[in-house]
Amino acid sequence: MQDPDTTPIADAPELCRMGARALAAAYAEGRLSPVEVTQAALARAEAVQARLNAFSMIDADSALAAARASEARWKAGNPLSPVDGVPSTIKDIVSVKGWPARYGSTTTDAAPKAEDAPSVARMRAAGLVFLGMTTTPEFGWKALTDCALTGITRNPWDPEVTPGGSSGGAAAAAACGAGVFHLGSDGGGSIRVPASFTGICGIKPTFGRVPAYPASPFGTVAHVGPMTRRPDDMGLMLDVMSGRDRQDWLQGEAVFPGLDPVEVSFAGLRIGYWKTPPSGTVDPEIAARIDAEVAALAAAGAIVEEIALPMSESLLETFNFHWYAGAASRLSGLSPEQRAAVDPGMAEIAAVAEGWSVPQYLAAVTARAEYGAAMDKLLGEYDFLVSPGAAVLPFRAGEEVPPGSGLPRWIEWAGFSYPINLSQQPAASLPAGRSESGLPIALQVIAGRGRDAEVIGFAKAYGAAHPERFL
Repeated sequence: MQDPDTTPIADAPELCRMGARALAAAYAEGRLSPVEVTQAALARAEAVQARLNAFSMIDADSALAAARASEARWKAGNPLSPVDGVPSTIKDIVSVKGWPARYGSTTTDAAPKAEDAPSVARMRAAGLVFLGMTTTPEFGWKALTDCALTGITRNPWDPEVTPGGSSGGAAAAAACGAGVFHLGSDGGGSIRVPASFTGICGIKPTFGRVPAYPASPFGTVAHVGPMTRRPDDMGLMLDVMSGRDRQDWLQGEAVFPGLDPVEVSFAGLRIGYWKTPPSGTVDPEIAARIDAEVAALAAAGAIVEEIALPMSESLLETFNFHWYAGAASRLSGLSPEQRAAVDPGMAEIAAVAEGWSVPQYLAAVTARAEYGAAMDKLLGEYDFLVSPGAAVLPFRAGEEVPPGSGLPRWIEWAGFSYPINLSQQPAASLPAGRSESGLPIALQVIAGRGRDAEVIGFAKAYGAAHPERFL
């Protein structure tokens, strides 16, 4: 483990540490320009890239052009939104007009996309400045970030270990201040695992709150959401990204409650403490740290009860049916030559799914529906559930599972993540301190579907109680 004073996190300049609200106030008052802030963010992105490989591409010309347009709007007193001119990044799995989306794969081409994905279009309409695209494992299939196209992405706290994934590039960039808003995606923990591993904030929203197009081959376990250094920025970014888009049929026509601020006090909250994942084991140091966090919530007046997830014994199998089938779907259009070039782990799980019958898959869909209904009921009984953000500490970069664990796949150690993709509730990862070796540990907070604003409110209250933990 590196000395914290020599990590890439510690040397971020002041302009790269400011949150969106502070930047907007400075823009409005003329104390800062979106151009100088973007220049600082681009310099930071280049430095992060050299050390950590967080970006698949950086587009300085496009970013500076957007920043100059934002500067003109602020000078005229006509910003597009309260966060106009805030530096942002997009994961290389979501379409940005004029940029390629390579999905971390050598099997894709570098042709620029003709249109923005809905979430990106909303960010562009708010005047955000796009610095570039962040790294992902191939097709976002695993909770690590390495692939044949872009190589290994590393953790700012210790470059020898992984930042997690699949939004690992976004997490590394966020932790180091290379942008304020970072778009990630989460199909089995891909926002929350890297947020946990790098000490930042990340939320998997209620499914359907943030529109997605084209539909993910991994189906309705896949969500798009924000990754930021602090809870306030997480809420601001989620507000920008949210809304109905009729390209996304899977959203349905349900109207979720808005993201108007919700103030959360811990006193009187009914909290369910989820301690045991359906697969894998919890590192003792993480368990002790989260036990202490939960005890502090109880001391602040929360009513805490230990809970077990419904149908816990079958959740790994249910998730695997959905995830493996998604992998098979994603690879189905590849030629034999292309398929031979795909990450071997992804090819292996796709091959497993290709041996299943349709009735087997539909039985898993039914099991998921039963579990989702049980989770809705459980979250009608509690204001929030809390758990570790991840069951394991960050481990050696380039490995799928912790060395010596004996686990066959990343999914086994992501047991605090994938169950909430199956049930589609909003869930956020929040920094809860660090291990004895200096690596981040996180608390996960979960609320009922549609209650994203309450999760943001909890995160803000938690951040106010522990400001020293937030970068």
